[in-house]
Amino acid sequence: MEQMHPKDEPYETRLRRLRMRSWRRGMKEMDLILGRFADTELANLDADALDAHEHFMNQPDQVLYSWISGAAPVPDEFRPALARILDNLSVR
Repeated sequence: MEQMHPKDEPYETRLRRLRMRSWRRGMKEMDLILGRFADTELANLDADALDAHEHFMNQPDQVLYSWISGAAPVPDEFRPALARILDNLSVR
């Protein structure tokens, strides 16, 4: 169930949409982790990093949490997005 952003979606609209999705995941732990990241770092991502982050967020919460907690190995394609999120967590 991968969600895609419209090709003509304005940048600011995309940021708002991703921020809302970050805070309304369905799993409180992921809301807090991804919501905080969205509030502090999302606007700093370039287009490629934003695409990678959105692809990361299209994964189920249980999968994301298993990667973040270290309970499951992270596929290579998601390592850069996860590294940015983990860096953001360690700064706080």
